[in-house]
Amino acid sequence: MVLMSAQGQTVKDITMLMPVGEDYVRDVIHAFNEQGFGALDPKWGGGRPKTISDKVREHICLIARTSPAEWKITTFSTWSLAKLAEHLVKQKVVPTIGRETLRRILRACKVSWKASTDPDFIAKMHRVLALYDTPPADGRVICVDEFGPLNLMPRKGKA
Repeated sequence: MVLMSAQGQTVKDITMLMPVGEDYVRDVIHAFNEQGFGALDPKWGGGRPKTISDKVREHICLIARTSPAEWKITTFSTWSLAKLAEHLVKQKVVPTIGRETLRRILRACKVSWKASTDPDFIAKMHRVLALYDTPPADGRVICVDEFGPLNLMPRKGKA
């Protein structure tokens, strides 16, 4: 709009070429004349304001780091997003919370439930990692992933 105006086009011509009203064109041109290029900066507000305060977010992270057993919940041993969200609503920490919002809060607090519940996990992990560092001289180390079956598909031209 500013460039068109600088080229001598009238406000009416500009509105015919762009889907805007005459008042908007005049506002943009006047703002540019008063503020310069700063008037052309985008004017967004940064999105929807937070509905959950920082204090409540910290409280959610503290609860997420606890075991469900500490809340006298015996039907499951670890939290899932859905179970934690339900628990937070039941405990009146928040009136409602979606799984994606909860996921973002937990990610910001660096909360993860990917730890093993096996009490011998550390010893087993060190034993497996030692095989990588010092494989047996008289044998082979075979790694098996628990990912599941993969479809092996032959590709033309590949060995």
